[in-house]
Parts: sequence; C-alpha cells; structure tokens
Amino acid sequence: MAKYIFVTGGVTSSLGKGIIAASLAKLLQARGFKVTIQKFDPYINVDPGTLNPYEHGECYVTEDGAETDLDLGHYERFLNIHTSQLNNVTTGRIYQTVINKEREGAYLGKTVQVIPHITDEIKRRMLLIGKEGGYDIVITEIGGTVGDIESLPFVEAVRQIQWELPEEDCLVVHLTLIPYLKAAKELKTKPTQHSVKLLSQEGVHPDIIVCRTERSLSKELRRKIALFCNVREDAVIEASDASTIYEVPLMMLKEKLDVICLKKLNVTIFPDPDLKEWKLFLDKLKHPKSVVNIGLIGKYIELQDAYKSILESFIHAGAMNECKVNVVNVHSEHLDDQNVEEKLKELDGLLVAPGFGNRGTEGKITAIRYARENHLPFFGICLGMQMACVEFARNVLGHQQAHSVEMDDKTPEPVIDMMEEQKKITNKGGTMRLGAYDCAIQEQTLAHGIYGQTLIQERHRHRYEFNNRYLTAFEEHGMIASGKNPDSGLVEMIEIKDHPFFIGVQFHPELKSTVERPAPLFVHFIQAAKARAHQKQKTEAGALAAAARS
Repeated sequence: MAKYIFVTGGVTSSLGKGIIAASLAKLLQARGFKVTIQKFDPYINVDPGTLNPYEHGECYVTEDGAETDLDLGHYERFLNIHTSQLNNVTTGRIYQTVINKEREGAYLGKTVQVIPHITDEIKRRMLLIGKEGGYDIVITEIGGTVGDIESLPFVEAVRQIQWELPEEDCLVVHLTLIPYLKAAKELKTKPTQHSVKLLSQEGVHPDIIVCRTERSLSKELRRKIALFCNVREDAVIEASDASTIYEVPLMMLKEKLDVICLKKLNVTIFPDPDLKEWKLFLDKLKHPKSVVNIGLIGKYIELQDAYKSILESFIHAGAMNECKVNVVNVHSEHLDDQNVEEKLKELDGLLVAPGFGNRGTEGKITAIRYARENHLPFFGICLGMQMACVEFARNVLGHQQAHSVEMDDKTPEPVIDMMEEQKKITNKGGTMRLGAYDCAIQEQTLAHGIYGQTLIQERHRHRYEFNNRYLTAFEEHGMIASGKNPDSGLVEMIEIKDHPFFIGVQFHPELKSTVERPAPLFVHFIQAAKARAHQKQKTEAGALAAAARS
C-alpha cells in the first residue's frame, strides 16, 4: 500500500509548494522509491485550459492530453516521469463528477452535501493514484492557502484521511512564511503560528513545518516555532531563497526533509540518495563557459509563468551546452518595421512563443522576417510556427493578404486554417487537439539531424493547422515540411533549407524537457545561437585588429 504525504501552504501564495513537493519527491526517488505527485486546485474551472495566461500562468499539457496546472511541469522536470489527468484535480472536476452521479441516481434519493459526498470524491481521487499506479509514496499538493474558503473541502478530506489511514501511512508538510522585518531587524514567527493554528482548527495537524525565509533560522527560532506549532524541533525545516529552483532538492537534503518524512512514515531502511546526474547538471548550470542572448517574442511577457516551460527548457539546454542563456523579453505588440532592427540586432537567437488571438501577431511576423532575412537562428513554437508560415507566404510567395483564419476569418489566403475536426466543435474546454501525437520526420533534414530518428512523439495544444493546399508552393520556394503526422498528413515541422537554423513546430517540445532529458530542439537551437555568438565575436575581434594595424 502506498504512503501519502500532503503538502499545504499558509500565509501567502507563491511560496513554492510545488517546488518543495517536487524536491521532496526527487530526494525520495533518488533513494530508490517509486514516487508521484498530484495537485488539487481549489478553483471551480474544470481545468485551466480556458484561463488566460495572465490569470494562471501557462497551461501544462500531459501525454494523455490533460490540460493541467503549471506545477505538473515542475513535477515532470524534477522526476523525469510523465504525469497524467490523474495528477491534477480541481474543485470543478470534483463537483462535476458528483453532480453527474446525482443526475444518474447514484445517491438513491439522499441529500447531496459537501460532507460526505464532495469530501468522499476528493478522498477517492487522492487515494486513486496510489492504488492504481503501484507507487511507494504519493505526494499531494493542496493549492491555495489555509483559510481560503475554496480549499476547505480539501483540508477536510485530508483530515479524514489522517483519521482513516494508519498513522505511519500519512503525514502533512506545511509550508509557511517567516518574514524579515527590516525596521525591527528580525525574523517574525507570528504569521507561521497563525497559519498552523488555522490549519489545526480545521482538524489537520502538521507533522513538518517548512519555513520560507530570506534569513537563516537560528536554533532559538526553530525551537520557538516547534514549541508554538506543536512539532518536534528537527521537524522545523529552513527553506531559504535559492539562486535556482534546481538547488532546492540539495537544500532539502541538507535539512534532512526526506529522512524525517521516511522516519515518520515508519520507513527505517533506505539507501543513500543517488544525485550524481543532478549535481553534474547544477555544476554546468552554475559554471557556464559561454553566454548567448535569446529573444523571447511573446505577448504575455509581463508574467513569466506564462512561458514557464520554455524558460526552464532554456535552462536545461543551456546547461547541456555549458552556456548561460540570457532571455531578452520582447513584447510582440510593441514591435514593428521601424524598431525591429534596434530591438533584435544584439540577439544570438530568436524564439517566437505560442499564444492565442490576434493581439501581437503582426509583431511576431515582423520579428520572423528579420530572423529569416538576417540569418538569425529562429525557433517557432505552435503559433510561432504558424506566423512563420504567414510571413513566408506574404514576403516570399507574394500573398500579401495571407493570414491565419484564427486572426482573419475572411482572409483570401488562409495559409493557416482550422482543423477539419474542430469546425463543428462549440464547447471551448478540453476540445483542442491535445496530448502526444506521432510525427514522421523526413530524412536529410535539420529536424532529422536534431532528433536522430524518423518517428517521434510530441505534445500538442491547438485548433489550427497549416493548410496543405499551399505546401507545394512553399517547398518550391525553400520552406519544407520536414515533419508530418503519419495518419492525417498535418504539418508538424517546417524549416528553411538555406538558413543556419530556421525551424518551426506545431507541437510544444518545451513540455517534455527535463533536467535529465533536455528537449533536443532547444539543445540544438542554443547550439546554433552559440555558433552565431562565436562568429560575431571573431568578426568583432578581426575588425578591432584591423583598426589597430591601420
């Protein structure tokens, strides 16, 4: 039977419950345990698929096509495993299931209530993955903060599980804040005390308290927290700010978070953690041998969580290339023919990000033209690929009114069209082309050189596709479809032959990039940017030497 660890949070959001949960899972995995993590979100949306990125950050898509919380990306990147629709549950999904059952008559005329019907469904979902997955340990992160009205049923479900399961099969880790008051020049424990008190009032007593802090916790402070929060002193864990999230597992190892958890779960025999690959990655990350400047062209750049997986993929690919990747955010809505040279001339590579809707698309097209004409390494993802096709149609094929029907449903040149199976769909939630699909790669192409194989699987999230009516004209003028879906013929990858690196993909390679397996497209894109940066340095050095001689 699996053992269960619940991670709750208090005082404020954005403390890093997902990173703490993923770090703990990584340490347990490194000790040989089969571990998974799941996230319970208290919002009433069935999933985050219909949420604006400004509202909730990126929507992370799993192999099986579930639209999930971005924390699942952290889980996969840390553990190097695939999650599924079982790993993310929302209040909306819980209520939808219970209401459907009520309509079917499953409750035999009983009054349907939060307790026991809603909490029973929450408990069923919390325990299901442990029963079906063959895991040793299941970590469950409860979204939001203690005291939120939305999260009360989840906390109540945890209370009931604590009561129902043997004591050694369940524990609660509570993440909280120890703020530093600059005027008083001291760390304050009162917010943590109130947070734990509130959790205890709801019937859940934390076994371990993880304290986010800007300053180191003294022994006296740890003792005070332990005393007032009713935990052992060694169960007060310091989680100070880190230069990168990938340091957190080693910080938690030093604090013995995993060992304390295992002992409380009555697991007394376990091997030392094997973190050689992790430490090697961190060493490369912290000691790069070169630097590249990559432009991220998007329209949600004010909120970095909107492009979380892309930014993490740059970190993975940078470490693989022993290169620091400086990401330069460029708002596509503020980019035009007059300022494109000024904004992009210092870059070593250009990534045009995914997105939905018309806002900022002309700026993306302008940036893509600059990259194509100036031989700047270019990488387009989803909408980025589609806009690369629109740019090529306009400026190479001469179709000045070419566009995507998503932005202009009256365009006479629909280079990007809605997928046929999407045209009759009216509901927006969960109805896009989602999850992993096959892509057959053409040999002797840039894509084949990158992947080293002719059949791959990557994850998707889109309704629109390249219009194959234009494919012959595109290929005659130098843009080829180097990857296609073998069943539907849908164009998955495009590239330009006579260019150092110009590739666009309909899928989202960033969703499968992990510390141990960086996405190949990102690795080779950074490699191409490095080559450009090196050549630029050589040219500048030559010019300086020539000037000195004259």
